[in-house]
Amino acid sequence: MPHNSLLAIEKPARYMGSEVGSRPKNGVEVRFVLAFPDVYEVGMSHLGLQILYAVLNDQPWVAAERAYTPWPDREEQLRAERTHLATLESGTPLARADILGFTLQYELSYTNILTMLDLAGIPFLAAERDKEFPLVIGGGPCACNPEPLAEIFDAFLLGDGEEAVVEIAAACRDWKRSGDPKHELLEQLARIDGVYVPSFFAVEYHGDGRLRAVTPLQEGYGRVRRRFIADLNDAVYPTAPVVPFLKTVHDRVSVEIGRGCTRGCRFCQAGYLYRPVRERSPEKILALVEETLRGTGYDEISLLSLSTGDYGCLTPLLKELMVRYAEEKVAVSLPSLRVGSLNQELVEEIRKVRKTGFTLAPEAGSERLRGIINKGITEEDLLRNAFEAYSNGWRLIKLYFMIGLPGETEEDLHGIVELARKVKLEGKRAGSGGEVNVSVSTFVPKAHTPFQWEPQIGHDEILARQALLRTELRAKRLVFKWHDAPLSFMEGVFARGDRRLAAALIRAWELGCRFDGWGDRFNAAAWRDAFEEVDIDPCFYHRRRERDEVLPWDHLDFGVTRAFLLGELDKSGLGTPTDDCRSGRCSGCGVCDFDRIRIRLADGGWQGAPTSRTAARPEDDGKVTIRCRYTKTGPLRYLSHLEMIGLFTRAVGRGRIPIRYSRGFHPHPKFSFATALSVGVESWAEYLDLEVAPGFTPEEVMERLNATLPHGMRIMEALVVPPGTPSLSVLMDKVRYRVILPAGAEAGLADCAAAFLALESFPFRKEKKGKKPVEYDLRRELADLAASGNALELIIGRGKPLEYAAAITGLPPEDLAGARIEKLDVLFKDTPLPLPIQIQDMTNGQ
Repeated sequence: MPHNSLLAIEKPARYMGSEVGSRPKNGVEVRFVLAFPDVYEVGMSHLGLQILYAVLNDQPWVAAERAYTPWPDREEQLRAERTHLATLESGTPLARADILGFTLQYELSYTNILTMLDLAGIPFLAAERDKEFPLVIGGGPCACNPEPLAEIFDAFLLGDGEEAVVEIAAACRDWKRSGDPKHELLEQLARIDGVYVPSFFAVEYHGDGRLRAVTPLQEGYGRVRRRFIADLNDAVYPTAPVVPFLKTVHDRVSVEIGRGCTRGCRFCQAGYLYRPVRERSPEKILALVEETLRGTGYDEISLLSLSTGDYGCLTPLLKELMVRYAEEKVAVSLPSLRVGSLNQELVEEIRKVRKTGFTLAPEAGSERLRGIINKGITEEDLLRNAFEAYSNGWRLIKLYFMIGLPGETEEDLHGIVELARKVKLEGKRAGSGGEVNVSVSTFVPKAHTPFQWEPQIGHDEILARQALLRTELRAKRLVFKWHDAPLSFMEGVFARGDRRLAAALIRAWELGCRFDGWGDRFNAAAWRDAFEEVDIDPCFYHRRRERDEVLPWDHLDFGVTRAFLLGELDKSGLGTPTDDCRSGRCSGCGVCDFDRIRIRLADGGWQGAPTSRTAARPEDDGKVTIRCRYTKTGPLRYLSHLEMIGLFTRAVGRGRIPIRYSRGFHPHPKFSFATALSVGVESWAEYLDLEVAPGFTPEEVMERLNATLPHGMRIMEALVVPPGTPSLSVLMDKVRYRVILPAGAEAGLADCAAAFLALESFPFRKEKKGKKPVEYDLRRELADLAASGNALELIIGRGKPLEYAAAITGLPPEDLAGARIEKLDVLFKDTPLPLPIQIQDMTNGQ
């Protein structure tokens, strides 16, 4: 990669690697790439990928590495440079890995899979890949109907992956040792519980396009049953995960407190795929939280579950977390609270932590329709929870609904508006003048649910129902947000699609489709052309399915029986509820064997543990300011100032440095940088002030930070700054830089430097979009200049070193884009330097 190539693209930190927690390995037998078909910040927020990363890397003979879909600007750059997509850990091209495992999280990420394969030089179709290419395998929620990808993938893992991925890696290791043809590897994989090899099944169709049969081609390999983790307390969990430099979608400690849901909402695929409910014990959760906070330095904990409010002892667990971590300013978030699972005590605990937004999901606008979908909540529940939230200080409640549910009428749409209006009135009743945002998505029938036979409303009908809601909600002064109709349309096609869709997928990718789930990048015209060219009517996949029809996923067993799903479909037509399994009444879905696979609930009587309260944070009195000089070299030069703030925030947390915090609802650690270093510049003289508790020495700051900072960043010196000392930004006068010019730009450099020094003035005007132009004189801001070989050394005041290099050489800035820029010294004003400046170890960032 050219020295500064990442400077030409958006968010270079997506492609850097070298994060804290990453685990590069050499000399391993199996290199397993965990590939996420979306951008880095989305993929790094996915807990499942972090779990598999830890599970695999715990095996000494496996190296788990990561790869994400490059954003279009990076894709274009890789193609222009003729560079293959590679892993973040070791830079290994994906085609040289042994296993390429994709997370199938969302149907509209499928074109991104093709982008990653193409950038790796890997053929799309499994039939075209021999043993010289990596095994391409997929897992995740979309693997419950992987048929649209069946001709592209070698295999899929159905269900929980913690144990199965190690078995898959071991099978690959044994196969590599044997030297057998690839078919032997597929046969080994088919013997692993939960692994589906699509080439071992033949598919036939009726003349009208419906599926005739899915026929197994291997004896004893008929239905493939999903994989189960029996007990979450025994499952591996990443307490030292990779901590990204970039701010991600979920920038916090995520702890899965339970897997599965007992509610039985008939539209909810996750509620059926992840049965039975398995909860972690509160003791285990507390231990994981403590280890992960220390391993990451995060300041927020998210308790994850399909329905966090159903966790058996949530309120005492939340109280315990508050007692332990409130003084460290660690917040707790509960992302999936169900209407009816809230009570006043729980709301009061949540209030202590955060009051950003409060989301409730009634799903449907009427009691009748909520009965059809088995939502199991009443309007009374919803309004009570809304009143409790507003009464405890929340000003905004977000309501989540779906349109297009089976049995929905226009009256139900009006019901959404009326229910939202009533929630807003609860805010007025509570005296807070509550605000309401109404968010509406379109129902997409999903495989392995009671509604898998139901039709999906068409594109025009989606738009008509959205228009009705938009008009009525606007009249009630309620904010309306919706999911784009074309995206819901495409999601529905692939959610219940079959193998024939692979041709349309590949053609759409060839026509330029990328990042389809990002609404502003979705290319409806290209998809339309793709379907026409391969002679597929996408609306065919939205139709109602007959009860005796062969479904594309019927040979994949996720535990819930077909008879149970049909029974639930019948009950939906009558509006008959199905009881929550948590109450002790088994619904007979077929998942549990009541031995190894069964519901496992936390102790509902648990009321807390012997608490180890964290050390109190220092208050305003007695602050001590410690000034540090540190390096920022190698790949870390691509970090922006905002990303540097996040890096040090995490480092302070990991090092358990008793730093002082700002006041307010969202307190931040009190440290300040001298200046914002330009992205791409390496530095040997960056400065940082930290406010810490009395008695904490500069030596301790150095030791603890250097133990947690990534390679390329090191605290070189630290000292106490006396009270009243001016800030770094006030003290700084000039900066010494070295600019190493790219090949071909150094001709006559010494003469150019001499000519520039002979000038009296060199006015410079900097234009910034949307801002007032900045003008200064480069010659008068230049204090010293020397040229040697292909390098310039200069001491400057205002301006950027590349501006000076362009002015001195007479070359346009684009010809100097490959220059290496190093910040060597900071020169301070007529004040004793806070730190002695020593240029040392300049060839080593450590």
